[in-house]
Amino acid sequence: MANPVGEDSWLAYVEEESRHANDLEARIKVVELFKNAVSSEPGSLKIWLAYCEWFWSLFTDCQSSEAGWPEEEQQLGRELFSFDTALSLWSEGYEAIKYRINDSHEFWNRWVSIELEQLARTRTPVGVKRISHLFRDRLQVPHSTWDNTSQMFSSFLSTYNNAVYETEFKEVTASAQEAKAAYEAREPYELKLNRASKSGDQEAYKAIMKEYLGWEMPQIKKARNPVLAVSLCLGLFSRVLSGVFAFDEEVWTDAAIYLYSVQYQARTSQVQLPIPNILDFYQRATSHCPWSGLLWSRYILSAEEAGWSFHNVESIKHAATNTKALDKNGMAGVLDMYTAWCGFLKRTAMDPNAPEDAADVAEVGLLAALEDVDLWGKRLYKDAYRGDPNYRLQRILIQYLTEVKGEIDEARSHWDRMASQPLPADSYDFWLNYYLWEMMVYASTPKPRGSTPVGGTKITRVPGLATSVLQRAIARPTLDWPERVMEVYLQHCNDYERPETLHQALDMVYKTRQEVAKRRERENAEAAAAYAAQVQAQQQAAPDSAAENVAAQGSPSGSKRKRESTPGDGPQGVNKRVKSVEADIVDNAANEQKLKRDRENTSVMVTNLPADVTQTAIRKYFREYGHINNLDIRREADGQSTSALIEFRSTEDVQSALLRDQKFFGQNQISVKPGTGLTLFVSNYPPTADEAYIRRLFKDCGEVFSVRFPSLKFNTHRRFCYVSFRDQESAHKAVQLDGKTIEGKYKLQSKYSDPTHKKDREGAVAEGREVRVKNVDHSANEDDLRDVFGKYGKVANVRIVRNLSGKNLGIAYIVFETKEDAEKALQLDKTKFKSQILLVDLSKETNFKPIATNRSDRASASPAPSGDGDIMMTDGHGESHSGGHKPTPKEIQERTMAIMNVPDTVNDARIRAILEERGFKIVKLVLRPDHQGAIIEFVDPATAGYATLQLEGYEIVPGRKLRTGTVNELFKQTSEKREDKIVTGKGKASNHKGSSKETTFMPPPQNVRRPGFGQSRPKRGLGFFAAKKDDSKENHKATEMNGTGSAAKPKSNADFKAMFLTSGNGSDGTNKDGHTGAAHNQVNGTGQA
Repeated sequence: MANPVGEDSWLAYVEEESRHANDLEARIKVVELFKNAVSSEPGSLKIWLAYCEWFWSLFTDCQSSEAGWPEEEQQLGRELFSFDTALSLWSEGYEAIKYRINDSHEFWNRWVSIELEQLARTRTPVGVKRISHLFRDRLQVPHSTWDNTSQMFSSFLSTYNNAVYETEFKEVTASAQEAKAAYEAREPYELKLNRASKSGDQEAYKAIMKEYLGWEMPQIKKARNPVLAVSLCLGLFSRVLSGVFAFDEEVWTDAAIYLYSVQYQARTSQVQLPIPNILDFYQRATSHCPWSGLLWSRYILSAEEAGWSFHNVESIKHAATNTKALDKNGMAGVLDMYTAWCGFLKRTAMDPNAPEDAADVAEVGLLAALEDVDLWGKRLYKDAYRGDPNYRLQRILIQYLTEVKGEIDEARSHWDRMASQPLPADSYDFWLNYYLWEMMVYASTPKPRGSTPVGGTKITRVPGLATSVLQRAIARPTLDWPERVMEVYLQHCNDYERPETLHQALDMVYKTRQEVAKRRERENAEAAAAYAAQVQAQQQAAPDSAAENVAAQGSPSGSKRKRESTPGDGPQGVNKRVKSVEADIVDNAANEQKLKRDRENTSVMVTNLPADVTQTAIRKYFREYGHINNLDIRREADGQSTSALIEFRSTEDVQSALLRDQKFFGQNQISVKPGTGLTLFVSNYPPTADEAYIRRLFKDCGEVFSVRFPSLKFNTHRRFCYVSFRDQESAHKAVQLDGKTIEGKYKLQSKYSDPTHKKDREGAVAEGREVRVKNVDHSANEDDLRDVFGKYGKVANVRIVRNLSGKNLGIAYIVFETKEDAEKALQLDKTKFKSQILLVDLSKETNFKPIATNRSDRASASPAPSGDGDIMMTDGHGESHSGGHKPTPKEIQERTMAIMNVPDTVNDARIRAILEERGFKIVKLVLRPDHQGAIIEFVDPATAGYATLQLEGYEIVPGRKLRTGTVNELFKQTSEKREDKIVTGKGKASNHKGSSKETTFMPPPQNVRRPGFGQSRPKRGLGFFAAKKDDSKENHKATEMNGTGSAAKPKSNADFKAMFLTSGNGSDGTNKDGHTGAAHNQVNGTGQA
């Protein structure tokens, strides 16, 4: 292995060489290899430690004949591997790794042990002073074993310098406070990394480390000591770039950007910061990630800034092209590197101090680069290669020919050559750049001298070449955004051309708009035909499929609900079966206004996005093309790219977004395809199912891209989700599972997402068979009400609402067999029953159910969305409360706790399943998604205390860990908020004073507008509005639950823990001092305790 890369490769290589080092020459060769290794991996603790140990072994071996060295080699070895050289090497290694705060002690402890061994033999004042200095320096560096180092220093002073122990130790401790504080700030991340490392979870370790880096890099702006902040950040980068992220392009790029920012700050603030050589850094970066065109381009740029000669910069370019990995990710890396190289050539030629042949060298280099890239692309993609969509190298060459050589015609020939190629010629961006170049040439050409014509109105000089560019663009039938070019064309002719030319432009634009309108109609027709074929195939695959709906418990009677509409959706009732293509074209615009949120036809799948892309960056990229309703992103398994499923507001937005297909997102050429046939509506799965369960359910169908559960904030009874697949074939296989029986009792619904295909509401409330009765006498029972209301028709069910102690709350629901019987029962409204005046009305449906109550003797509040074989919740005649001990409010309060940080997509059944898996018996569970939590009443205080300890920190979904506490603490939490906006920077635009006042020409206004499709539409904004503040939540008051009584201080986590530890001593509520706390308000989920 001639050129190892990476810590492990170097160690393996050197170890192999040292194994065969049997003479002095071979041992010296190993030392040279170690020098190369620490040069390649300067932050590697393992390499430095192995290097120093090897050198120290050479020093000890040459001191005597015990190692078997020949006498001549011993004498020469004593000169080469001297004691001072060995200690100097230890010192050099320590300086390189001392800011690795997690493991630098491994190196330092070994070094100082050698120093102490020597001092124990000599006991010289110089040695004592030297080691004291080493300890003082070490204790001022943050590290994980600071206390151990301090103890070692204490023992050292006691042994060798006890006279100054107190003053010396006090002084060192005081000066080390900054180091201790720096480590304490970083300790939470170090603990997380340690736990992830011990568990063997490599992905978790990487995620934590990236979070750590993201926190560490900005510390230079916040720290009082910028030198220490930079040193610690560089130490952290040393750890990751020689370890877990040694071959991660993203982290190397982060390090490069950080180094440049520190270098810039050092220049502007004149602060001496510990900055490594930036060019050495890029040499290491490109050796670790030779496929990264971005790192190669930065390497070339940094070498240019450093003043490297042409030949040295050229050597970087040759090193890049000689690597076999530059095209690992396609042509993106090749184009990045060549763009930097061509930019260097152009700037070199434009430098006033450049040698005479610089311009000729640049021209040859630019033309050679264009040829090399074209050959590279054809070798990689054969005939499919169509060039760089951003034509970066061509633009550099054109600028060079225009500004350096002054060869306008030659530059124009390059524009014309690109105009004959389909990729740039179909891009409106290309034509506008060509047009602006022509206008620049026009403005820089001096006006001909001559007398002003009589009247002074005749235009004697017009930018005809610029006009012809726009005319050629409009004439292309496949131009991606002709509407924009037509706007520029009209504005240009109005500003610069003669009246007859303007007249011709108006006519040309009028005719072209008609052609574009027909083209858009054809595109819509093709989309409609494709959708019609899909609907027909869907109907043939599942002719008897049931409608998508979501059932909910509308009242205690157990009435069913259909699937809720998403807030902001339009009315329903649109028949999405396409009778014919022509009819669809006519009604398309009207239908789109009526469609509900149609994920199936308003989504696109975007692939080959950068691996580190963020949601904000994607939203910014597509914001000109429509409003984004939802965005799911997922990094690919190879870690090299990311895919995204984007849901827009309308199908027109989708057609606009499809224009970005094969365009560049940063350095990546992305693919944008329609998302039709990918998303399914899934329901009737077990209430306890989470995302992992859904993915396992469809694992045999294909790759699941995303699973989206609805928010339960306004309706806790929802039980459905949207499952999006990677491809249509996988989704089609998943549809075949529709009707499958799960766990012997749940009949799965798995259908293509279609908001117009719904079933009418069912159940007693929807059918008008249920009445609600208020002011029921507290002494009445179900039989009493059955007797009274049975006189008006056949009663199917009676239920009185009670609290946990069995108390009648004065509200009842009566279900009749027929709607007519229920209407007859309304005659009892305002009649006297026992001691109360009854209030009777028909029950009304409501989708607002912000609370779900789950008792130990009842099923989940999340009902099955359909009656097709699923298990429905039974109603019964009320809960039995007769007999047994009725708990007091104090007892209920002692065995009740709250869990917080629960996502509003998690239902009560999943929480209950988590409790049951751990053997916890509960009395009642109240889900409160409006406060991101739940209230849980257990069977006894000991169980509540033990559950508090067990559930604290439990990760209920990835990235969300539970917190436990009291009910009061829960009600201080607000509901989960999701921001749907693009965050932009603040600040005002700078006003550049002193800029040139010379004007050349007035280009057409650059209006930002999303591509349209022939019809006139108002300009769209982002469509985001700030939510109104809900003052009612701020004034939320605690309410009484199951009785009355004065409030007592709520129990904390420590109280629960104490109850658990002392659970064997009884639970009569008496404190150690003999006093009994006041009864606490009971909790049932409707307010604070």
